[in-house]
Amino acid sequence: MGYPRQPSAHLSAEHDEFRASVRSFVEREIRPNATAWEEAGEVPRELYRKAADAGLLGLRYDPRWGGSGQDFRATVVLCEELAKGDSIGAAVALMAQSEFALSALSDEASEHLKESWLAPAIRGELIGAIGVSEPAAGSDVAAISTKAVRDGDEYVISGQKTFISNGTRADFITLAVRTGGPGAHGISLCVFPTKTAGFEVGRRLDKLGARASDTGELFFDACRIPVSNLIGEEGRGIHYVLSHFAGERLVIAAFSVGVMEHLIELGLAYAGDRHTFGRSLVGFQTWRHRFAEMATRLESTRQLTYHAADLLSRREPTAEIGVSMAKLAAADHVQFVAREVLQLHGGFGQMEDSPIPRYYRDVAGFSIGAGTSEIMREIISRQLTPA
Repeated sequence: MGYPRQPSAHLSAEHDEFRASVRSFVEREIRPNATAWEEAGEVPRELYRKAADAGLLGLRYDPRWGGSGQDFRATVVLCEELAKGDSIGAAVALMAQSEFALSALSDEASEHLKESWLAPAIRGELIGAIGVSEPAAGSDVAAISTKAVRDGDEYVISGQKTFISNGTRADFITLAVRTGGPGAHGISLCVFPTKTAGFEVGRRLDKLGARASDTGELFFDACRIPVSNLIGEEGRGIHYVLSHFAGERLVIAAFSVGVMEHLIELGLAYAGDRHTFGRSLVGFQTWRHRFAEMATRLESTRQLTYHAADLLSRREPTAEIGVSMAKLAAADHVQFVAREVLQLHGGFGQMEDSPIPRYYRDVAGFSIGAGTSEIMREIISRQLTPA
């Protein structure tokens, strides 16, 4: 018994072909290794190379640098299928590079930086991370305090970052730093090579979910990098960070769509096979109605997410509110579905040899990462009730 997936006007036959290729990659490279990677707390570096060979690390970027020149609709298809690999951590590890770390490089960096960092990362030769969050600055990006003081042709960087996905073994960090005074206008973005003297990885953070995605705290002690590593214009960093948050939020919404579809399929299969009191679980009206609720939440989230991808692809001015709505709804609905499917599986849903409890933990962070649900509501409310 499978989920009756409906065709979408937002996607083409080419997207369907791409979906099939991603699904094959997930079945071959991710799902068989998911448990081992969860236990190890990271995916192997080789996975980035394999993903690059499959054309998965540079979907939206210029073919000149090794990308595929596609748009956000392809990103949604990629994320839906990656999320079905029984390891959100592996999906996060790949997307933290291909979307989070590389988007500002692609849009704003000099050709020298693109040649040195973007192209090798698209080829899977380098691992990238995005370095924004700090112990005292999460959702409030304008409050970051990591400083970059100019000294001739170099920036001297000191400070700390935390909750950095791919942070414990990244080759470079797309790093938000304070080059000016307090507030939003003092922030810049740069490429930070992690071999730089004075850089240190602190703890590898022990997380509730997405455990195959290594996450760390980072320390910068008078680290010197060339001023030419600046991405775009000095003082425009917060604009670059906030404008590219939309892509990160779309990734989480699309992950949610994939997780919900996968969990509903797993739930339908279990409910069809599991018998109690003389009939299968789907023979009980309560579970048929709960599946109906889960399917409705899935499809409403899918349509919001596809619409948001369309808005972003066309660079519509309403894209920010569309993506915020999609992520807000997605986080709520995927947590509901994960809870229902866990309940459906009863005692079996508590067993660590099942992907069910893993997904339950993994999606707990969807209402936090790339902007909390509270921030999504604030963004939406500002559009509805401008000051």
